[in-house]
Amino acid sequence: MTTFDVFNGDADGICALLQLRLANPLESILVTGVKRDIRLLQRVNAVAGDRVNVLDVSLAQNRDDVLRLLDAGVELFYVDHHMAGEIPDHPGLDAIIDTAPDVCTSLLVDHYLSGRFTPWAVTAAFGDNLVTAAETIGRRAGLSQAQLERLRVLGTCVNYNGYGETVNDLHVAPDALFRSLLAYPNPEDFIADPRSCYTQLHDGYNEDMARAHAIRPDYETDVIAVYILPDQAWARRVSGVFGNALANADPARAHAVVTANRQGGYQVSVRAPLLNKMGADVLCSQFPSGGGRRGAAGINHLPIDRYTDFVAAFQARYK
Repeated sequence: MTTFDVFNGDADGICALLQLRLANPLESILVTGVKRDIRLLQRVNAVAGDRVNVLDVSLAQNRDDVLRLLDAGVELFYVDHHMAGEIPDHPGLDAIIDTAPDVCTSLLVDHYLSGRFTPWAVTAAFGDNLVTAAETIGRRAGLSQAQLERLRVLGTCVNYNGYGETVNDLHVAPDALFRSLLAYPNPEDFIADPRSCYTQLHDGYNEDMARAHAIRPDYETDVIAVYILPDQAWARRVSGVFGNALANADPARAHAVVTANRQGGYQVSVRAPLLNKMGADVLCSQFPSGGGRRGAAGINHLPIDRYTDFVAAFQARYK
């Protein structure tokens, strides 16, 4: 039997798998990519008797391959918090899916494992900008405010590393980062180890965010703001965490970070107002290649001539 671990390349996907593999170490085939590379099951050629663990990628976006694998006799364990659509009723599928706006995949895995590696789940929740949930669960696990702050920074940096048009845009490939983190059952040991890549991620995040904060909105009202970033690697890396920072700074306003891409269009990251984390998935799903979750969603490719349509839809959603 072969085990495939399929996971999103952001903080939530990586930390979800970390918890599973720390609890149950085994050799597996890793299938991952940049954060927006979500149709990962297309790359899984499992056969009857194999097991596929799928973490933090939308079932709706992978439905055909889920059915393909189930029909082939593959056992699937699927944990996620994105829009799923109808969940197949099949004896080979064990699904833990919760689309509530204050939940992420790592928190679902933390509950599944009865809190064995909660600091990694807290790290992921901070990375997904679920600050209240991260602090609540972290305090319940006995973490101090200083510890929570260190995990907040770590989660932000790991999440930042997942954004890019290709893996070449990233500081560390997601599969390599997962393997590196697997040596640290306690995330604070990774932070403290001078041989780890933590400093590289931390310094890169600060440099890229400084560039982003120098850019003014292309369009803004009292309820929404749209920022356009250039077609450069730093901008592709920072697109998601910049949206989180904007949301935290102005929680009553919705934000969109629109990044020029090599295809002559845009990649879009949307953050619903933190005071009403709803509607981002519905908004982005109006456009081809769009989707996500209620509080945070995106569009992988928005043609330039659809930009004004997007802004109009954005304003209508959050008027």
